Amino acid sequence: VQASRHDVFICVIAGTIGGLVIGLTTEYYTSKEYAPVRELVESCRTGAATNIIYGLSLGYMSVILPVFVLAFIIYIAFSLCDLYGVALAAVGMLGNLATGLTIDAYGPVCDNAGGIAEMAELHSDVRKKTDALDAAGNTTAAVGKGFAIGSAALVSLALYGAFVVRIKLSSKALDTNVEILQPLTFAFLLIGSMLPYWFSAMTMKSVGMAAM
Repeated sequence: VQASRHDVFICVIAGTIGGLVIGLTTEYYTSKEYAPVRELVESCRTGAATNIIYGLSLGYMSVILPVFVLAFIIYIAFSLCDLYGVALAAVGMLGNLATGLTIDAYGPVCDNAGGIAEMAELHSDVRKKTDALDAAGNTTAAVGKGFAIGSAALVSLALYGAFVVRIKLSSKALDTNVEILQPLTFAFLLIGSMLPYWFSAMTMKSVGMAAM
């Protein structure tokens, strides 16, 4: 594959923007300021069973958009620079790793502050404030994990592609009818693995809503 420096730049930028979208999606599904968490709170009113069902469906549903984003990144990067482009996209997604790790450290600090306030038997108002900070800390921790999981998916696919190429070269095998190292096949491989979670999320959410 012949790639220019502009193609390399696009691969890196695609990974960076994709990481941003994954982070924003993670915030939407984990922050108490948005509808998913508020709906989960309402499901607690009818008991633990509906809360568990609704919570699992929410978790499954949260992977839908990130997987489509990853598939799009893989398709663009693979089309431009082959496996090297996928690795570059992973590097782009990890470009703000220092910031992500710094934000991720916010959660344990707030959690410990809440524990100290509880053990010191401070006023209940203090505990309310630390609980609010702890909720924000959980969201920031989830955002950091979103970046890590997204980049890990890209790197694992790049390693898998390198393994396929190595096997093909060593065995000198002929091409098969289904070529895994094609941009569209590579992208839909990831989307296909997401479909069970999508359908499970819709089914479990429907069951939870019917029980409420």
